[in-house]
Amino acid sequence: MNLTCHSEYLPLHSVLIRPLLEAFRDQATIASQWERLNYLSEPGLEAAIEQYTKFESTLGAGAREVYRMPRRDGLTLDALYCRDASIATDFGMILCRMGKEARREEPASHRQVFDAMGIPILGSIEAPGTLEGGDVAWLDTQTLAVGHSYRTNASGIEQLKALLEPKGIEVIVADLPHFRGPSDVFHLMSILSPVDSDLAVVYSPLTPISFRNSLLDRGYGLVEVPEVEFDTLGSNVLATGPRQCILAKGNPQTEAALRKAGCRVTTYEGSEISLKGGGGPTCLTRPYQRRLQG
Repeated sequence: MNLTCHSEYLPLHSVLIRPLLEAFRDQATIASQWERLNYLSEPGLEAAIEQYTKFESTLGAGAREVYRMPRRDGLTLDALYCRDASIATDFGMILCRMGKEARREEPASHRQVFDAMGIPILGSIEAPGTLEGGDVAWLDTQTLAVGHSYRTNASGIEQLKALLEPKGIEVIVADLPHFRGPSDVFHLMSILSPVDSDLAVVYSPLTPISFRNSLLDRGYGLVEVPEVEFDTLGSNVLATGPRQCILAKGNPQTEAALRKAGCRVTTYEGSEISLKGGGGPTCLTRPYQRRLQG
């Protein structure tokens, strides 16, 4: 089977997740952490378990292999959003260095998982660099977009380029706006989700003009997320295959636009597991390999 890590939209072969109870643990843990982690409000554990169980079932229907990361000491509720601590490449995993101080232990926990699975490590982002996986998206198998944000700084981006450019990968940078400031979770994938080789979901009001134009120059059609559906994570869409999309409920206009563009859309209830922590379906997963077509 011909597999690649360099895609956000090819058929999903293998994906890693951090199961809900390995991050949220119990209601007392949630109560002690949610405010300092800047969640909108306290998630309810019972409802979160129900929502995550259904999300995991939806994910399993679209992925051939789902690997569950075990519980590790020193992690927070945010470990649920496992995309952020590493980046998958065909040359090995890149371990991030989190821009959010409370999440600094997560990359080491990813290393333990990858070592146990026999997945090679290409490199790690070192201080003073910061880089989070939510700021990184493959546009095609040779082009990686990275957001320059409060979570991903210039040093982190230069280290990423040093790891990938010698291997023939083009790294293009999107300079993200201040928006709600450094305490907010705002990544490149808060405003961009490629769902096919020629289709991406975007929230244009916060997308840098030069980056948006580069998407158009590359032949992408754009599904525009309306303002009322930005905070409900309308622009955070997980593709399990070309135009096969998982979307948080509460985004009817985006869902309709995706269907009009020929996409199949499956929605999940994410009030406790996505909206309160600001992590949509891409954030809840660390896609590893996808199947090359043709």
